[in-house]
Amino acid sequence: MTATRPQTIVLLHALSLTSTMWQAQAEALRAEGHHVLTPDQRGFAATPLGDDPPSLNAAADDLARLLDATGHPQAVLAGCSLGAYTAMAFLARHPGRTLALALISARATADTPETRAQRRQFAQLIQDPDARAAVIDRTTPMLLGPTTRTRHPDLLAHTLTQAHAADPAALAWTQAAIADRADATATLAATHVPALVLHGAEDALVTAAESAHTAAALPDGHLITLPATGHLPPLEAPDAVTHHLRALVERIP
Repeated sequence: MTATRPQTIVLLHALSLTSTMWQAQAEALRAEGHHVLTPDQRGFAATPLGDDPPSLNAAADDLARLLDATGHPQAVLAGCSLGAYTAMAFLARHPGRTLALALISARATADTPETRAQRRQFAQLIQDPDARAAVIDRTTPMLLGPTTRTRHPDLLAHTLTQAHAADPAALAWTQAAIADRADATATLAATHVPALVLHGAEDALVTAAESAHTAAALPDGHLITLPATGHLPPLEAPDAVTHHLRALVERIP
């Protein structure tokens, strides 16, 4: 079943990757008549990093400008990891422009001091040419669940290739921006639109309890856990993610 009318859907990618991570979902949703935007965030692929200090507010404003430029006052937002944090910043800075929301592999709360320190250390090391490759090789496999790494070594290789190709300055900028983000719980509580929180059962970075908190904060939030899936469900469970995005769009009044 498709939505009763076409919608504008924005798919926001995760850190270290590009908009291509959403290829399966974008193709399926476009085939159903939806207008799907898959922007590359600051510093990734061909998008310039710019001169702004690290801030998810800058990324959220980038999205607002994209929607303005393409003539879309409102849109369905779906973000994975970094993309979800950008979506939450967009909710706070541009209220009323989101028709429905999908948050994947992200927490509503701000980082703990320990996690914030880890992000800042990553941002420092990733800009050191002598340390960069080892950091990427150590951290990138954590994005995928053990089931995916075992059954789909090609996907692990692809993810590593994209991470190694990413601009170190963009990786550092983005990690600093995520580290400094505010708690979004109150923002989500004020977001009265159909909402979905997807959690990978094998996610090593976001816990089930954190995903449950995020879903509970949303007045119309549904929590769905995907089995045998890690931090990147659009790549690890593409058909399931497409199915749940389609169902989310169908909930729009």
